[in-house]
Amino acid sequence: MSEFAFELELCAHLETRREGVLARQLGTSVANPGGRILDVVCVEPGPEFEDRIALSSATIPDAAIEADVGTGRARYWKDAFDCHPERAERALERACDVGFFERERRNGREYVRQVARYPDWYNRLVGIENKPDLGRPGDLEAQLRTDVSLALVDEIILATESYVTRAHLNRIPEEVGVWRVHREESVHADEVAADETTVDGSTLEVEVLREPDQLPVSEPGIEPLEFFPGRTDIAVVDPEAKARQRRRVAERAYGKGWRTFDIPECGSCELDAAGDLTLPRCAWNGRLVDANTECGPSCPGYDPETDSLPTVDLEAERDRRTPWEANPDGKRRQQSGLDQFG
Repeated sequence: MSEFAFELELCAHLETRREGVLARQLGTSVANPGGRILDVVCVEPGPEFEDRIALSSATIPDAAIEADVGTGRARYWKDAFDCHPERAERALERACDVGFFERERRNGREYVRQVARYPDWYNRLVGIENKPDLGRPGDLEAQLRTDVSLALVDEIILATESYVTRAHLNRIPEEVGVWRVHREESVHADEVAADETTVDGSTLEVEVLREPDQLPVSEPGIEPLEFFPGRTDIAVVDPEAKARQRRRVAERAYGKGWRTFDIPECGSCELDAAGDLTLPRCAWNGRLVDANTECGPSCPGYDPETDSLPTVDLEAERDRRTPWEANPDGKRRQQSGLDQFG
């Protein structure tokens, strides 16, 4: 199975088993942005999770959260940000668009305030690295050692379909948890056990081979930057920088979710409009496919007739299946923008 298909099936399974927010392909590096991308991040709810749900369905810009803008008296926007003016202006516009800021104009100047205090909405972050075939590990060991030494997430887990040997476990940092994912094809609904999940016509079950350790997220972390023969360049990341990046990861996960795939524009695509879960399955290939890399006129099974395909709304599906709300009421006290022309 491809890592893409494995990732989607695992996310669909975890969505029914874990509280909070799931997202795919999130950057977790601090000193080297883009240096580490985690396959899946599970954001566990904090004490004010419901307040976050009610605030906005989208990611709130980090610069807006850090800005000196409160819920009381509005401030002139240029005095509220401690960053580059272009970044500040982008964050301002986005924060207004998603409902975190409201604005007003006074004497030709724009003033902003928060519609509500930023909530303490997330707790632990759990990272999952997907490697269905351990026979092709790639940079797996280095990736997991980076996760452990940086300790940005509270737990890191390796998920695989392969049989896991003692040799495999010895090469994986002992702090890393290990899951083996089992799939049984073509089962009937009445044969599925209560602790299993039916995904794309298969039964999915996760076997925990090793529990993950709690990583020291509140302590300084070590982030490898470049590897050379005999040496590794590193950066020491202080707890404050880690805390800011954890918030960015949580916010990105909240706005993004895991349904970031495209539906193939092809008559061979199989979708069940009446079902509760949509995954991009190709009838010609007989498996899940990544529309961005595998689908199109160059595919031998391509069928341009798509009139019979049902309309799919992945955002509505996320709204229906998870605590996240696509269109929360929000907390604006006025309609943004109407007063700026007064």
